Amino acid sequence: MPKRQSLKELQERLAQRLTAAKTESVTATWLALEAGGQRLLLPLVQSGEIFPWSTVQPVPYTKPWYVGVANLRGGVHGVIDLAALLRGDAARSPVRPAERITSDSRLVSLHGALGLNAVLWIDRLLGLRNPGAFRAVADRPADAPPYATRVLIDESGQSWLELDLQLLVNEPEFLAIAA
Repeated sequence: MPKRQSLKELQERLAQRLTAAKTESVTATWLALEAGGQRLLLPLVQSGEIFPWSTVQPVPYTKPWYVGVANLRGGVHGVIDLAALLRGDAARSPVRPAERITSDSRLVSLHGALGLNAVLWIDRLLGLRNPGAFRAVADRPADAPPYATRVLIDESGQSWLELDLQLLVNEPEFLAIAA
């Protein structure tokens, strides 16, 4: 009899925990990352796969933020230096990948629904974030690109720039990679 009682209690506790998990579930909304020292949020629904740094073949006569192309899972993807793109490095000399690559460097692909075989080169991943991790919304900086939608302030007072990848792939400057 004691075994039956224990099993029944265990089943009841598990059922309560499953019910609580369903009602209290918090869904992550953003992929948090860092590029060029800036904290950024990418919508998970617009983000694709995360790859470790891969060999990138340079493409001549392109803008400095267009690093080149990489073969990822058998597909050719354009590699975008997100830090340089955000800075607007159109006239500056590009930072060569060898100077900035670390063990934390990653390539984040755009979701297939966006219709572009491109990956964003980031300095490091910072995890997943949900709306509950932020306490305030600040005004978007005047010099921010159009695909930077807003600034969120987290519990520790750090600011995060939210990017809309759908707006990014529709940006004429982003689509025109020729120098």
